[in-house]
Amino acid sequence: MTNESKNPEEQVAPETPEVSESAEAAETPVEEGVLEFEDPAEKLAAENAELKERALRLMAEMENLRRRTEKEVKDAKAYSVAAFARDMLVVNDNLGRAIQAVPEEARAEADSSLTALIEGVEMVERDMLNQLEKHGVKRINPEGEKFDPNFHQAMFEVPNPEVPNGTVVQVVQAGYVIADRVLRPAMVGVSKGGPKTPVNNGEKPAEPGSTVDKSA
Repeated sequence: MTNESKNPEEQVAPETPEVSESAEAAETPVEEGVLEFEDPAEKLAAENAELKERALRLMAEMENLRRRTEKEVKDAKAYSVAAFARDMLVVNDNLGRAIQAVPEEARAEADSSLTALIEGVEMVERDMLNQLEKHGVKRINPEGEKFDPNFHQAMFEVPNPEVPNGTVVQVVQAGYVIADRVLRPAMVGVSKGGPKTPVNNGEKPAEPGSTVDKSA
């Protein structure tokens, strides 16, 4: 009797944990499967959003590159002759000095050969200025303008109470610009002691260097 009563207990007791373990083992994969499950539509939407962001970023970079390259090409065309033009200004200045070296009395009394020489030098000076202007180089004559340190270089002051203070009253050496950059500032004399520069009421002030000498 004792053995018979113990045998069923020994048989029932070990079966209980085996049943629970098998139940847990059966439930665990189901729970893990639910947690690891991912909707294919959401995954595709995320990948699509990422690819769209990359494409937009690439398009923005390409647009910036295009604009930068376009500006560099434009600047290269506009300012490629800057160094050469600056050297040619020295030659042009020497031609002007040669013309100014002949006084008016000598011109009036000059024979035909000297007159032809003077006219030839003047023609060369005009032609050089015309050729420089074709490449964007222009001469500025700031006489009568308000002094602007970006375009003018003050050499001296001229006391003049009748002219607004800070006005260019004399041009010692003409200035030159290429496109929107200063190639050589104009050397000028500036008025001193006059009234303050009047303020334009609602009128747009004249841009510095706007007075371009087109006589050449």
